[in-house]
Amino acid sequence: MSKFNIKGIILTILGASCWGLSGSMGQYLFTVQKMDSRWLVPIRLGLAGIILLIYSSFKNKNEVLLPWKNKKSALIMLLYGLFGVSFCQFFYFLTIELSSAAVGTILQDLAPIFILIFSCILGKRFPKITEIGSIAMALFGVFLITTHGNFKAMSISSKALIAGIISGFCVAIYNILAPKLNHIPVLVIQGWSFLLGGITGVLIFRIWEFKYVPNFYGVIGIIFVVVVGNIMAFSLYISGVQIIGPNKAILYSFAEPITASIISTTVLGSVFSIYDALGFMMIFIMLWLITLDTEKLATDNK
Repeated sequence: MSKFNIKGIILTILGASCWGLSGSMGQYLFTVQKMDSRWLVPIRLGLAGIILLIYSSFKNKNEVLLPWKNKKSALIMLLYGLFGVSFCQFFYFLTIELSSAAVGTILQDLAPIFILIFSCILGKRFPKITEIGSIAMALFGVFLITTHGNFKAMSISSKALIAGIISGFCVAIYNILAPKLNHIPVLVIQGWSFLLGGITGVLIFRIWEFKYVPNFYGVIGIIFVVVVGNIMAFSLYISGVQIIGPNKAILYSFAEPITASIISTTVLGSVFSIYDALGFMMIFIMLWLITLDTEKLATDNK
């Protein structure tokens, strides 16, 4: 394995771990500080976007407007920034608000299923037996996490499940589109993505109508999710994706639910049962199988 690939793997793991930390902080803000995801996410995205674009205007001043230089880049930027990054953030934090950081992060890891479906459609082919098996394993993992083995009851709400699945779909969108923006500095891409999401969220959710005022610890939490969960996480992770590609990156992103689960269980007091552990394992095996299959396909096509 080349040093270049090792760098990509490390960046991806670090970025995913930052998401896990941010998700756990989000759980604290929702459960203890009583914040609303509709209020938090637009502020989080907007602040992160402003910070990154101001920084980029000094470091990459000739490239800040690069995403808008032509119609193709502008369209990809809009799709990546809004339907990928921003929608992912909202539905991810909504899932956490409705359940826990551990559940929110693991449901995001269903993204490879959507990437696989998209690849099959583009390749005009049916999924292979191993791919079908991987999907079945992932769905069984979700079943264990959401029902704890009880067909008659769900351990999380249906709203949390739907929001988590949508966040996974959005993850697939920005993983697929990220390599198409390789000609633009990562900080510029993320800055515009966050700003687009922040402005859209402010207008849709009309956050000025919320009467919530954070205390000192709430402000510290907001700063944490902005810096660690947005600026550091996305910048590190997308840098890794651009090096090793979306298929491999998805595998190493499993550092996110592991980090979130450890913190949620040990610090925030969330219950983590044997069914959750088995469900996590099923989804991780799915990620591993899909990654192996993708690498084999790439080798055969050389």
